[in-house]
Amino acid sequence: MAKKIVYVDEPTCIGCTLCTQVCPKVFEMNDDGKSYAKTQDDTEENIQQAIDSCPVNCIIWKQ
Repeated sequence: MAKKIVYVDEPTCIGCTLCTQVCPKVFEMNDDGKSYAKTQDDTEENIQQAIDSCPVNCIIWKQ
């Protein structure tokens, strides 16, 4: 079974920083003010909480 990885659709990201607040081990803001997943180094539950906090639904799981 393939491992799930978290992915941020940067063009859709509005730079609200909620994901970085909820899950700072995984998410970081780039120089353009968009979020990206710098690691997968947190629990699936914490990452899912960050996904659920995104107001524009730009964070998803990929297989």
